[in-house]
This record gives sequence, C-alpha cells and structure tokens, in this order.
Amino acid sequence: RIFIIWAISSWFRRGPAPQEQSSAGGTPRAPSRNLFPKDTLMDLYVYISEHEHFTDFNVSSALFWQKRDLVYGDWTSGENADGCYEHYGEVDISQSVQQNGSIYIHVYFTKSGFHPDPRQKNLYRRLATVHTSRMINKYKRRRFQKTKNLLTGETEADPEMIKRAEDYGPVEVISHWHPNLTINMVDDHTPWVKGSVPPPLDQYVKFDAISGDYYPILYFNDYWNLQKDYFPINETLQRLPFRLSFCPLSLWRWQLYAAQSTKSPWNFLGEDLYEQSDEEQDSVKVALLETNPYLLALTIVVSIVHSIFEFLAFKNDIQFWNSRQSLEGLSVRSVFFGVFQSLVVLLYILDNETNFVVQVSVFIGLLIDLWKITKVMDVRLDRENKVAGVFPRVTFKDKSTYIESSTKVYDDMAFRYLSWILFPLLGCYAVYSLLYLEHKGWYSWVLSMLYGFLLTFGFITMTPQLFINYKLKSVAHLPWRMLTYKALNTFIDDLFAFVIKMPMMYRIGCLRDDVVFFIYLYQRWIYRVDLTRVNEFGVSGED
Repeated sequence: RIFIIWAISSWFRRGPAPQEQSSAGGTPRAPSRNLFPKDTLMDLYVYISEHEHFTDFNVSSALFWQKRDLVYGDWTSGENADGCYEHYGEVDISQSVQQNGSIYIHVYFTKSGFHPDPRQKNLYRRLATVHTSRMINKYKRRRFQKTKNLLTGETEADPEMIKRAEDYGPVEVISHWHPNLTINMVDDHTPWVKGSVPPPLDQYVKFDAISGDYYPILYFNDYWNLQKDYFPINETLQRLPFRLSFCPLSLWRWQLYAAQSTKSPWNFLGEDLYEQSDEEQDSVKVALLETNPYLLALTIVVSIVHSIFEFLAFKNDIQFWNSRQSLEGLSVRSVFFGVFQSLVVLLYILDNETNFVVQVSVFIGLLIDLWKITKVMDVRLDRENKVAGVFPRVTFKDKSTYIESSTKVYDDMAFRYLSWILFPLLGCYAVYSLLYLEHKGWYSWVLSMLYGFLLTFGFITMTPQLFINYKLKSVAHLPWRMLTYKALNTFIDDLFAFVIKMPMMYRIGCLRDDVVFFIYLYQRWIYRVDLTRVNEFGVSGED
C-alpha cells in the first residue's frame, strides 16, 4: 500500500541526478561491494543506554537482546517463516530518564564468532562489525490552553495539567515512549559508488574509509508507529515495555520508507511554524492501514485531480470578476459576507495557533475576497473627510449597473428574509456556546462562536443567489465554469471525508454543499437559455 504514496511523493521529491565522482587522481572511483556477502552468518547485539556513545559492553544490564547465527538475506526462517525475529522485554529507567532525559538503542551486527567490543582485541574486527544507534524516546510538545466557562469560571481541565502549565508555561516539551520498534537490515548488494548515492539514501550507506567498501545498511523502522500510541515518560514509570523486531528488508521497500521519512519541504519554516498535530500525522497512515487498496489508489488519483480543479476554479473566478462589466443577477451582499466569513476564519485559526501553511492559504483567500469588493462596488478614498484628521476615509458606493437593475431589489429582499433566520440561530448558538463550552476569554468566545455558527449554518448564505435566480428566472449571469470546478472539488472532498478520519460535522458540511449545488443545477435546467429567441438584430442563438 505504501508504494502508491511513494510513487507520487518521489515524483515531487526527485533530486538532481548523481554526478560521477572521481578520485584525487582524476580517475573514476571503482564501485564498492558489501562487506557482508550474502548468507553471511551474523550475531546480533542490542544495548540500551542513556549515553549516545556506548562503551559499557561489560554491563550485563545494558544488553537487551542477543541473537546468534542469523543469516544475512534469509527470508524463510523465524516464527512466521518470513526471516523476522522478535524480542519483548522491559527497560529499567533511571530518575534522569523519568525527568525528561534521553535513552538510546545501540545495535551491533558482527560476523559469527566476533564481538562488538573494540577492547576485546582477539574477538573484534572492524570490517566484521556494523553498528548503528538512535535515541528511542521522542520529545513532543504538549500545549495547554487555559480555558474556562466565562459565566461560572469553572473548568473541566485536569488540575495537575493546570499546575504544570503554571510551572512550565503553556508549551511543555515532554519525553514520550513507543513500545514498538523494528530493526531492518537491507538485503542489498548494489555496487554503490562513494559520493554518488542519491539522497535520501546517502545518509544510510556507510563506507569504510580504508577499504572503500560499504557496511550492510541498517534502518530503524518506526513508520507504522502511530502518534496516538506514544505515552509520556514520568516519575510514575519504573520500567518501559519494549517490543523489538528484526526483519530483512528489500532495496525497493527501503527506498519507500526512506522517501517517506524525508522532511517536508515546508520544514524550512521551522518546527514552530510548520507543526502538524498528532491527528494530522496519523491520518495518512491510518488510511493506508484501514482503507481498501483500490479505494486508496482512487483517492490518490482524485487528489491530483482535486488540485487541478482547485487551480482552475481559482483562475476562472478571477477571470470572471475581472472581466465582469454588469452586476445584474449577482448578489453583492454575498461578496461582503464572504469577506466577513474569511476574516472570521483567519482570526480563529490565528487564535488557535494553527500551522503557518494553513494561515497563509486562508490569508490569500481573504485578499481575493477583498479584491472582489473593488469589482462589485466603487471604492474611493475621501481625502477631504479624514478619519481622526489624519487618514483618508474609504467610501463605498454601489455601481450603477447594480442600482439600475432589479437585482438590488431582490438582493435586499433575500437578505431581509435571510436575517429572519440567521439572527435567531446566531443568538441561540451564542447562548449555547456561552453556557456549555469553555473559552480562553471573551475574544476567543466571539471568534469560536462565529466560526462554529458559520461552519454549521454557513450554507444559508448561498441562498440569496438562489433567490435572485428564482426571481430573475435566469442563471446565465453565474460563473458556471468556476462553479463546476468547485462542485467537482466538493464531490472529491466527500470521498476524502469518508476515507480519512474527520469530524462528523465536516462530513455533513460536504454533503450540505452538494445539496446547494444540485439546486443550482436544477435552476439551470428549468431556466435554460432559449436559443430560438430572436434579438433586436434579428439573430437567434441557433443562427
């Protein structure tokens, strides 16, 4: 299943072709060979330590797992006849680890009969030993937002969490543990050339400085470790459960995992700006694990189509408003409401510290909505009547094509009817939010109340255009190409909403938008253009 994701991502992550490397004398470097030939007998030593550089080979408690006479490239041994072996144990941790200290795993493979300790001169051979290590605890940010009921001042937050927030601040870095890890040895004998290994594989292929050959490739595989399965390490834990697996890994599958572990191109913004929640990090993996492969392949295809349609909708939307000379049949108030809606969403995600990429995309959408105002109204700067005697006053005036048409009458009528529905609903939702939900303050309450209201009842703002269409008995004034692209994207969102785990309100919202578009389609069908009608020049649409 991961192959489908890798095929798409590798296309966009494709780096420059490796250049042919030469030695100091100008001659091309010779290909290297694997220091462990196929079917080499090996011994596995796994040590757990609090030190990044391990030397305590004589400390018996540091040895977590020892497995002798493994065969390099063996895919048929083990309990499940797949070449995999598993070991479970509990790791004793010190007070230092309990208090946010680090803990490391050190893995050694030696040819049978040798030992990884360099101090044992008779049993240690440099070219017969391959070693890798990594930190196995993970530091994660835990954010605490102090919220309360604004009327009673009470909160349902854990008192211990409140105390920790007072001691350490709203953001606390905590060491976490996952009980599973897989050690993969790549079954590969490619004649790699030093300096020509393409990224991201180059960081895993280690060459011997003297012989020029490379060591077997070891890879710590935690790709399928879901973020929700990590738990914090604290003073209440004396031992940590740890299930360690060893499995052979083919070259192409290793390339898949290595590509997926490559950092996102947005990481240049820094972890504070581009930080995904645990749910966001797990969503794709859960989809890979739980979704039918054929449906998953279809989802990837339509996601590409979704991006294309979104770009085309954006392009046609700007073209439509940029070239529009008459506002007959278009709801101007809906444009202003769109600006208000985009502003509320932007302020809401800023207040909730959503990641930077989402903030930028919403901000760009707000700028486009603001630009549309200049197309539906005459916007001028009044330099005579300044605000506070310093700043020019911005004035808005309806365009003549809007005033002189019946559209303005129907637009006013539609929003008057709409206000009879919206304001009571807004009042009810505000009371509900104030009584039953917790907020950081009154500002956050206003934003969350407006955002929740728009998310729940926002589709009602599409109805004025439906009302104008009904009164004019025409839909010829609508940007149908842009609406079609957006509708197709809505149908694609439906697919994503039921493949990837999402809130039920979001799924309902996708279906709700579909209903509105089907009403548009129905209006297009009953208010179709009469091609047989002859205009003032004696020409019909059929001519």
